[in-house]
Amino acid sequence: MRRLLAPDGCPWDREQTLVTLKPFLLEETYEVLDALEHGSPADHCEELGDLLMQIVFQAELRTGEGAFTIDDVVKAIADKLVRRHPHVFGEVKLDTAGQVLDQWAKLKEKEKPRRTLDGVPRALPALLRAQRLSERAAQVGFDWPDVAGARAKVDEELGEIDRARVAGVRDELEHEIGDLLFAAVSLARKLEVDPETALRKTVDRFQRRFEYIEDRLSERGKKPRDSDLAEMDALWDEAKRDGRVTEK
Repeated sequence: MRRLLAPDGCPWDREQTLVTLKPFLLEETYEVLDALEHGSPADHCEELGDLLMQIVFQAELRTGEGAFTIDDVVKAIADKLVRRHPHVFGEVKLDTAGQVLDQWAKLKEKEKPRRTLDGVPRALPALLRAQRLSERAAQVGFDWPDVAGARAKVDEELGEIDRARVAGVRDELEHEIGDLLFAAVSLARKLEVDPETALRKTVDRFQRRFEYIEDRLSERGKKPRDSDLAEMDALWDEAKRDGRVTEK
């Protein structure tokens, strides 16, 4: 990276800033997730390298500013891991993952006292941000005592949507749709289901099934616009029954 950023290095790399690198950091993170779900170990290895390059790139730009170096980055996380794991590196005795998470939260609060929801980036995708905020609030007791409460909230929000739809108030409808999505995230958390993973799998299934519809229509000399809902619904049901389409 130092060679690429040197005066006689790469013209493109030398033009980059911490701002221009933001989309690449996100893109490479999603590439890692995609390799985890659909790639081979070799793909995963390659994508981790691409992500690491972004970390090294940003650290080297900060080095140029005199702020910190990549060694500082590595030392900081290593020191944090030791501090946050006294049950491994110290004398504390913990037996369960839940106890570890409780201790982690207490140590984090001791290191950096702040409000409960501080530290959840606004730049996160909305679904993931909702999940993290819901988790933070639950950690301090702002949560339903059981799944039934979270499930009832989903029903409540569906009722609010129906009333907003009848009233025909666009802003209110948007508001209630947002509340429904947040309630669904909270229900997923209570059921110990990761909402991001669940939605990604659903979207993947939708794409495979719809492509099945297009393929079958193509065999009939048609495109979706030449078909009707009844025909496409029947093909959708076929796709659902075909295990090769439903689960890949």
